[in-house]
Amino acid sequence: MEFKEQLHEYSQWREEIVQAIDMYREWRIRYGLNDPHSTDTILNMLNGLSNDRVTLAFAAEFSRGKTELINALFFAETGVRLLPSSPGRTTMCPTELFYDDSGSYIRLLNIESRLEDISLIEYKESPERWTQIDLDCNSPTQMQKAFQELIAVKKVPKEQADKLGLWNEREAAELGYLDAEEVEIPCWRHALISFPHPLLKEGLCILDTPGLNALGTEPELTLNMLPSAQAIIFVLAADTGVTKSDLEMWRSHISVARGSGKQGLAVVMNKIDSMWDDLAGEEGYDRSIESQIETSAEVLGVDKKLIFPVSAKQALLAKIKSDDELLQRSRLQGLERYLSDDILMHRRQILMETVIRTIGFLVNESLNLTEAKYKNSIKQLEEFKKVDFENTDMTAKLMAETRDRQNAYMTNVENFQASRRVFSVQAKMLVESLSQDAIDDIIRRTREDMSKSLTTYGMKQNIRNLFDELRDLLQDAVDTTNETRRLVKAIHKKFRDEYGFKEIEPHLFSIKQYQFELEQIFEEGEMFRSSTKTTMTEQSIVVKKLYSTLIYKAREVLARAHKDAMTWSHSVLSPLMHQIKDHKKQIESRLQMLRKISGSKESIAENIAGLEAEIAPLKQQHAELKMIIRTMKIESALKKMG
Repeated sequence: MEFKEQLHEYSQWREEIVQAIDMYREWRIRYGLNDPHSTDTILNMLNGLSNDRVTLAFAAEFSRGKTELINALFFAETGVRLLPSSPGRTTMCPTELFYDDSGSYIRLLNIESRLEDISLIEYKESPERWTQIDLDCNSPTQMQKAFQELIAVKKVPKEQADKLGLWNEREAAELGYLDAEEVEIPCWRHALISFPHPLLKEGLCILDTPGLNALGTEPELTLNMLPSAQAIIFVLAADTGVTKSDLEMWRSHISVARGSGKQGLAVVMNKIDSMWDDLAGEEGYDRSIESQIETSAEVLGVDKKLIFPVSAKQALLAKIKSDDELLQRSRLQGLERYLSDDILMHRRQILMETVIRTIGFLVNESLNLTEAKYKNSIKQLEEFKKVDFENTDMTAKLMAETRDRQNAYMTNVENFQASRRVFSVQAKMLVESLSQDAIDDIIRRTREDMSKSLTTYGMKQNIRNLFDELRDLLQDAVDTTNETRRLVKAIHKKFRDEYGFKEIEPHLFSIKQYQFELEQIFEEGEMFRSSTKTTMTEQSIVVKKLYSTLIYKAREVLARAHKDAMTWSHSVLSPLMHQIKDHKKQIESRLQMLRKISGSKESIAENIAGLEAEIAPLKQQHAELKMIIRTMKIESALKKMG
């Protein structure tokens, strides 16, 4: 199946999950089980799924044919080279292609914005800071012409290039440019392109990154944008293999972004058509390609199955001319199969894990509560069917027992309110230990220290100090979390042991995930900081940008920890509250029925029929939830939760 067909299928599957979660939200409202915090969790999940994009990032040094590969994979049906990929001039700024229903455009961020201490994410929230060119989607020629702006360059004084972090003394010496008064730099720092291509409309987003210089001077690309992509396609040239700069880019940026697992990574060995040798023939051609694959796999330390030999130029031509034989010869289909079968399948797994992690415990609680309610009602019905209500002594005894249960219930409620007050104090301590104020105070102090540092060494030490303090903050939160977890378990155990409530394993909050993510950010930052490019450049602007990027990522992790702790503290006792409420309803219903019965067989029969009628909606409620769970495709995950 082609990538576009698989993406369409994936898009439909995601829509089905969105519909199922929305049905669950409505189910909770319909049966009075919704509360503000749980509803907020579900709505955030729905919003996340609706805005989900499958991002494929393409990275390569100059002149590897990366942009031609993007044209061949996704835009051949336009009949032109949509993205500029002529020899000698390739995309000069990182470019994102996606679909935005507000319009078709190119937005360009000027290169001078590098001097401001504002992240790309913040810039994206301010469209007025970008230069916009509207696109005419009915005219591939107009679009092609507009896209030429992506390769725009200008000459600036060497001092200005140095300030922007785009001047490297060592590289200039190697190229013989040391005496140059003016330096050629890109006009634009970043480009955002929106147009209604079918693949983009179904959630595909393409990130095109231009060479080691861009990755080495924009930490946000390496530490934020590349890691968030579902796949990174690293492009080499078949005739040169892995060059020194390819290897530096791979080690300092691509491997950092993918982590040790190398999940979602493909290496494309482009321009295999340049290896064709009439004298060696087809067999010699295949041998040369295989030899280059083996060498590249060894140098990069990857499985050779992840290296795809292609000719993007021939593939684009083949697709435009509908030449199946040439397409076969371009070998593009191997890469397309990998993107379809591996990347999209892995994205499905990640989304399902996110759904289970985010709302699985809510669905599991709902299932347990409805089952308990249904079983209790059946038990009461069976009990009433066996009672001889003509025996007034027995009826009086049942009435007395039920009143005792009502008194016990009042004690339950008092005990629960007392437990909840104790828990609220502990939960408040947990939430405050992760507050934005505490984090901002650490960041403000380290920022002040950095502004006093005149050396890149001093700045680097400040980065270490920042993470040491953030680690300590999370470690302090661990102790508070453990105390809060113990309290929640004790409250649940008390109601199970003393009042016979159904055991519903409470969803417990944990700091571990946030600690792990914070360590990852620090390690990635260290790898970027100690990369050859950064070390040789020794420019404070790059270290400052790195610092801002690390702060943004760390703050994001800790803000999520704070929000998750708050949501958890407000909703973790909800299942007990629902059980207490149901318990009250059962006692009141039982008392009401006992009062009605006066010994006549007709009245007994009527009341038992009434009880049977009450069970039908409970059965319906349970059946509806089971159907929603099947649609969500999370039955097996819920069974593991118990």
